[in-house]
Amino acid sequence: MASLRDIRSRIGSVKNTQQITRAMKMVAAAKLRKAQERIFSARPYAFKIREMIGHLRAGLDVATHPLFEEREEVEGALLIVVTSDRGLAGAFNANLLKVAEATIAERFQAQRDAGTLKILAVGRKAHEYFGKRGFDLVGDYQGVFNDLKFPLAGEVVDIAVEGFLDDEWDVVEVIYNEFKNTITQNRVAEQLLPIPAETFFTPVMEESADVDSSALEDEEVEYIFEPSAEVLLERLIPEYLQYQLWRALLESNASEQGARMVAMDNATTNAGELLKDLKLTYNRVRQAAITTEIIEISSGAEALAAK
Repeated sequence: MASLRDIRSRIGSVKNTQQITRAMKMVAAAKLRKAQERIFSARPYAFKIREMIGHLRAGLDVATHPLFEEREEVEGALLIVVTSDRGLAGAFNANLLKVAEATIAERFQAQRDAGTLKILAVGRKAHEYFGKRGFDLVGDYQGVFNDLKFPLAGEVVDIAVEGFLDDEWDVVEVIYNEFKNTITQNRVAEQLLPIPAETFFTPVMEESADVDSSALEDEEVEYIFEPSAEVLLERLIPEYLQYQLWRALLESNASEQGARMVAMDNATTNAGELLKDLKLTYNRVRQAAITTEIIEISSGAEALAAK
């Protein structure tokens, strides 16, 4: 059985850990509020630009723009995997990486075997994970979530578009955590290039009071474009792609903070339960030590009296 000194030392360590996890929970909660504000600001625009792309594309030949063109054979592929830079967020990264592995196994194993599957990892955890497993990495985007900026999405999209147009890869997919609420994240794998006929964005609006859900309903509206649809499409597609990736980065960032807040809350609660057990053990050991001392004193007194 551990000594009283050992138990006291462990109680002190657990208290210190509890203070750290409580502070980390508060920091994550503050960051989550900011991340939610950015998400709820970005989603309406992302939806509207998608809607406009859909209207523009409806009246044009798909061959009008090379980024709409589906390849007959997918010889190469690029997966943009978005994780966090830091841990201590529960199973946030592990669950996403499992989805990435499953996506590779189900749809891109042939490209993986042929060496034509590329990974663009946004976040240190994805970069380290795929780097250790021998995947061919494109770019180095570690530490970006410390100061997440909109131009980052443009850099990543430029790499994806350039490789697509140069036939280095025939499809580009983005795998990330979509923010639903503080407790729940949806793991999403969606196609970025070629731009799919059925655009993929399904916004989660439950927690945003600023978004009118009626705006999401499809309406039969005939648009007259000035300048031409072709000119508008050429202008909007780069912005559309950048904004879809930017939304994915914001979704992942908000999901990370929510997961970390929950993980730190659980850790703080568990530390409290552990403290209760340790204090109970401490009192039992202390009581046993006192009882032993009393017995020893009584035995000594009886021995002296017998003489």
